[in-house]
Amino acid sequence: MSNANPESAPRLAIWLAGLAAVILALGWALAGTGAHAAPAPYRAPRTPYGAPDLQGLWTNTALTFMQRPPIFKALIATDQEAKMMQAGFQSQLGDLLKPTVDPKLGAPPVVKEAPQADIIEMDLHLARIDGQMRSSWIVDPADGKIPFTDAGKKANRAANAETFDDPESRPMSEQCLTAVGSPEGPPMMNTGFNGNYQIVQTPGFIAINIEMNHDVRIIRMLDRGHLPAAIRPWMGDSVGWWDGDTLVVETTNFNPKGVLQSLGGGFIYSPQGKLTERFTRTANDRILYEFTVDDPLYFKRTWSAQMPFRAARGPIYEYACHEGNYSLANALSGARAEEKLAAAARPVPTASPAVAVAKK
Repeated sequence: MSNANPESAPRLAIWLAGLAAVILALGWALAGTGAHAAPAPYRAPRTPYGAPDLQGLWTNTALTFMQRPPIFKALIATDQEAKMMQAGFQSQLGDLLKPTVDPKLGAPPVVKEAPQADIIEMDLHLARIDGQMRSSWIVDPADGKIPFTDAGKKANRAANAETFDDPESRPMSEQCLTAVGSPEGPPMMNTGFNGNYQIVQTPGFIAINIEMNHDVRIIRMLDRGHLPAAIRPWMGDSVGWWDGDTLVVETTNFNPKGVLQSLGGGFIYSPQGKLTERFTRTANDRILYEFTVDDPLYFKRTWSAQMPFRAARGPIYEYACHEGNYSLANALSGARAEEKLAAAARPVPTASPAVAVAKK
């Protein structure tokens, strides 16, 4: 038998209902002040015509490679793995890591032979996405490797074969037709220097000015039709559209000589190759750049990657690839000189006894 007072039940119910109302009101009040509210999702600024604004100066320099190096066990790198990667990379660069020239100092001393004419000006840390260090740009397949077919491997080897027969057989970057490390792409890869971009938007076109080789990608926004198959520009043919706050760009018609270089190994497209890129501004100083390669002749499956672009201070400088560039002529003349030395070093063939008797 219960000992509860029957008259107390209504009062208890009224009290509990009042308590619930107070708790609910307090919850709404806290939500209104933002004490425990989740931060509002980022919304990209808008252009005067209402499109998400990606304009500005950006850079994608980082120590992360296209494909995952063997020291990493997964996509997300550990602190120890990152330190190993950084130390190993810096040991390979040597005096390429010398500090930037100080314009306030006088001219350097005259030397007979400069130890190093280049300089690395890149971020020597693994890139971070959502605060996590990435061991590779490739996120799919899970092993971080390019899934070449046998035909793709063969084509990639042939495209990267080095010969000194004539100017046309030298790499496209050496001929100043494309840039070292393929910052123009597409996809647009991180490189060791001049890795800066300027994005300019209009309703009908989006232009991406790439500092190295001063190339400009033109993305048509009002026309999704591609060029005829016979026309194959160095950076392919790009058309774009908006998917919410994300710029989607589809590129086809890649030039068969346009080898995509990158840290950790590149690739080449077949005539069937197609690239889909996605640009999403995730913060005032960040763009998430994603791309998917679809080429059934050279790859076993589609594969995808992610890369962060960071706001850059700028300015973008003119990159005069052929200004005072004697490398191409020197490479070819040097190869001819080596051929002459090799020919002079060969033993002179002697006549056989039969030939000697015949001459007598």
